Amino acid sequence: MKKLISIIQEKAAGRTVMFLFILTMASYFYMLMFTIPMLEKYAPGIDLFDLSPSGYSYDHAIILLDTLGESGRSVYLTRQLPADFIYPGLFAISYSLLLTWLFLKCFDPKSWVYYLVFFPILAGIFDYLENIGIILMVHAYPDLTPGLVRFASIMTALKSAFTTIFFLVLFFGFVAWAVSLIRSRKEAYSSL
Repeated sequence: MKKLISIIQEKAAGRTVMFLFILTMASYFYMLMFTIPMLEKYAPGIDLFDLSPSGYSYDHAIILLDTLGESGRSVYLTRQLPADFIYPGLFAISYSLLLTWLFLKCFDPKSWVYYLVFFPILAGIFDYLENIGIILMVHAYPDLTPGLVRFASIMTALKSAFTTIFFLVLFFGFVAWAVSLIRSRKEAYSSL
């Protein structure tokens, strides 16, 4: 684990972080502006699996897949999910590097705080598992099993939980960085 943290620390350069952040946001906005609205046209007013942070019930899954119809389910498989197989990897890599870059500005490289950089990686892993669950549900429809829906729903909830934790850790990182900047400026002024 420490070896992996060391590798992440080596790769957390400002330009790399910025490039990956821009790529990640472009991928996110592509889904937000194009593929998700395209999919929502087939099931207006019904939360998509990807957008149900606390998960969903078996009944919700049946209603959504039924309302989407064959065309909407095809859009899920051919438009939304391919885009959503790019985003989790970018999210995991860019945000773990962003956290590391922030932490390197205000914490010792051997600090326990670097274990927090794994939260976006976990969010990305659960996002991939959620996507696999959605693919399986779309292909299994109308013969969905409660176990399959439960699996996909749990993956969605875990993705959402780890994403939320990541954003809290990111906020903590920015606060820690601001505090370290204030301290260093105070020290610079007091030495004059």
